[in-house]
Amino acid sequence: MKRPPSPGRAAPKGPSQRQLRAGELVRHALVEILREEEINDPALAGVPVTVTEVRVNPDLRHATVYVEPLGGEHADEVVKALNKHAKFVRGHLGRMIDMRFTPDLHFRHDETFNEAARMARLFDDPRVRQDLSPQPPSDSWKDED
Repeated sequence: MKRPPSPGRAAPKGPSQRQLRAGELVRHALVEILREEEINDPALAGVPVTVTEVRVNPDLRHATVYVEPLGGEHADEVVKALNKHAKFVRGHLGRMIDMRFTPDLHFRHDETFNEAARMARLFDDPRVRQDLSPQPPSDSWKDED
């Protein structure tokens, strides 16, 4: 049973150092696996996949893997194919990393690239650019003599 945080201590606000280290270890191994191993699936044939982040649960038994196919095209099909072959990838992962448990892998599309592109389009909008550009100081607040 988990104890509530002590009155003088704040609850943890993010992943622990252990989770972060495990996530990076898994991410680096997955990059090698996806680069070296042949996964027989038409959705993955010739599609370079970037592993952007791996978030590991506190018990280190489950990992959410955020991926982005090159160019961002057919992301749904690529993620579906990776999830279909997650056990195959997990088997190779278990031979590459030194952890007590090899985490179950759950692949998801990394939406941060789409969000960054959307924000760039917003900043390029002339109406938004007008609001962002520095305006010369106005003297309208001064009292006239």
